[in-house]
Amino acid sequence: MKQHDAMYIDGSWRPAEGGGVIEVVNPADGRVIGTVPAGSAQDVDAAVRAARAALPGWAATPPEERADRLAALRDQLVARTGEIADTVTAELGSPLAFSTAVHAGVPVAVCGSYAELARTYSFEETIGNSTVLHEPVGVVGAITPWNYPLHQIVAKVAPALAAGCTVVLKPAEDTPLVAQLFAECVDAAGIPAGVFNLVTGLGPVAGQALAEHDGVDLVSFTGSTAVGKRIGALAGAAVKRVALELGGKSANVILPGADLPKAVAVGVANVMANSGQTCSAWTRMLVHRDHYAEAVELATAAAAKYVPGEKIGPLVNAAQRDRVRGYIEQGIAQGARVVAGGPEAPDAGPGYYVAPTVFADVTPEMTIAQEEIFGPVLSILEYEDEDDAARIANDTVYGLAGAVWAADDAEAIAFARRLHTGQVDINGGRFNPLAPFGGYKQSGIGRELGPHGLTEYLQTKSLQF
Repeated sequence: MKQHDAMYIDGSWRPAEGGGVIEVVNPADGRVIGTVPAGSAQDVDAAVRAARAALPGWAATPPEERADRLAALRDQLVARTGEIADTVTAELGSPLAFSTAVHAGVPVAVCGSYAELARTYSFEETIGNSTVLHEPVGVVGAITPWNYPLHQIVAKVAPALAAGCTVVLKPAEDTPLVAQLFAECVDAAGIPAGVFNLVTGLGPVAGQALAEHDGVDLVSFTGSTAVGKRIGALAGAAVKRVALELGGKSANVILPGADLPKAVAVGVANVMANSGQTCSAWTRMLVHRDHYAEAVELATAAAAKYVPGEKIGPLVNAAQRDRVRGYIEQGIAQGARVVAGGPEAPDAGPGYYVAPTVFADVTPEMTIAQEEIFGPVLSILEYEDEDDAARIANDTVYGLAGAVWAADDAEAIAFARRLHTGQVDINGGRFNPLAPFGGYKQSGIGRELGPHGLTEYLQTKSLQF
């Protein structure tokens, strides 16, 4: 068991002000695998003060030197890939192969991309008779979720450091062990004291203290829309910058003429990845009425391959498991037809497992077609024509991601332009760590990744000549 009794503040590990402890549970078996301190408002204040003190020096550090430190951080993450993957598997429950490829691999790519961007980004530009300076916004309060625990940390910390900002991180209480490991990597990479600070703690205590702190210039939060609204209100009242990456209910639109078996197989895999705990998952599959029965049959067969405890892990905790099962029961009560899975516990041992579930006969107004379930649950909806498909796809409060499949890319792109969403994969397009990620509508404010993610942490100053 890993017992952490300190937080990383001002370049050193120090005990928490309070005596509270957070127990970290392995969701595959319910055992306690570690503890971290439950930070208080006093711990947050100490971290913010350290970040403020370090800000002038780090902001004045040449971008090339900041790039060197980010490259060193990337190298540390590479060196500890196995440990990172093991840690995420233990505290989140994802299968080890997925933890290695995604939970450990993607943060390496993202961190490396910001090392490169810090070298190449134009922090000054000339517009007419003005020189426009792009300067760091200041101290960043980063509040990250448990579903992609290291990726979400790196997606905030790396661009903030590349921009010249300093950071206080409050990671999710379910998955704080990989955050502790990340802080060790920061220290080993030679990033100066106070530039990055880690405070573990509960959201309503440490998270709220960070969001409210007068010494924080920007709050970057990833999580539920409900909490995002509260943080946005706090930031608005203080006229403080905010970046919010929130929920999603993304549509996977399969147009007539598309490769139906491929579109369905990839769509099911997308929903089942990370046990469905992905804000951008394509949880609504939209299929033309002429191909609907075949798509349901294909999805049913595809879902059967995701055996709980083998190819798909548990949900992060008991409350999440119960919430997802509740949505499945709601879907049944509202008339949707279960063709795979269901609310009953799968035979996968003592962990927080939910059977991979596929619903047919789903209509747009059903709860399971409107609300973010955050579990391995797919709803298949029927549409009449392209206008109907676009209307159904856009008929939620969310707009984070999506997919379009068609006979050719041009047809898919034409339809994708009609979607009110921040990112669309065309005929199975691959993840791009440089492409902006973020949402329309209630899916959030701002963008992460690549140059667009860097600009979130910059503010502009115009010099007129």
